Amino acid sequence: MSAQNHAIGIDVGGTGIKGALVDLDSGELISDRIKLPTPEGGKPDDIVQTATEIVEKLAAEEPDAPVGVCFPAIVSHGVTLSAANVSKKWIGLHAEELFEKALGRSIHFVNDADAAGYAETRFGAAKGKDGLIIMTTLGTGIGSALIYDGVLIPNAELGHLEIEGHDAESRAAYSAKEREDLSWEKWAKRLQKYYSTLEFLFTPDLFIVGGGVSKNYEEFLPLLELNTEIVPAVHRNNAGILGAAALAVRSERRDAGARGRSAEVGVSPDEPGR
Repeated sequence: MSAQNHAIGIDVGGTGIKGALVDLDSGELISDRIKLPTPEGGKPDDIVQTATEIVEKLAAEEPDAPVGVCFPAIVSHGVTLSAANVSKKWIGLHAEELFEKALGRSIHFVNDADAAGYAETRFGAAKGKDGLIIMTTLGTGIGSALIYDGVLIPNAELGHLEIEGHDAESRAAYSAKEREDLSWEKWAKRLQKYYSTLEFLFTPDLFIVGGGVSKNYEEFLPLLELNTEIVPAVHRNNAGILGAAALAVRSERRDAGARGRSAEVGVSPDEPGR
């Protein structure tokens, strides 16, 4: 099997940083999953150092494996524009460059919900499905990912839609259910408003629900009345790892294609093609 079908995925979270080597044909982990605690305070240099430890252990088997890193922030051109459950020092940071300098290699850097959504498209609940797919993760907040015909549309912050005067995630995230000690039925009424709003705005072909609570999907998904099919995510704990790894290889192939086209038309890879 070609090593090009293997990649390292790193998932940075507020409490733990985990990674593994992934077989991108099967979507399976082909190494042990390594998990280390997120350094207290979640500062950039500390997180990068911990992630580097994990990559070095995983790269011992395949030094040339592409690396993808997913992170709990809005990511635009490698810059983190927000910070969820990590230090505010990440805001406005050229994070991709920071990781690349520490690792001594190029990486693909992506938002964690986007990585999870892409993993479900490649290996999970949305595999083989066309059209517009909306992945939501119900946890401390509501993460979201938009995928259209297999293409990731990055940085959709659909947890922050305003519904009835409230930030949607403040009332519909799983943390709201726990904080207010809501029954499944009462929480489902809030989810109904949220998903009905998404349905009206986007007319998706499929909703996927992730986050730890999705393992209890039978308690609340059947209570929702929607025109759109809504299903639980397949990959919960490993979704970030799988998506980051898959996007890393996709990014490398796209960059290689761009270099090839540039050679054909006589422009550098950094200049716009014709």
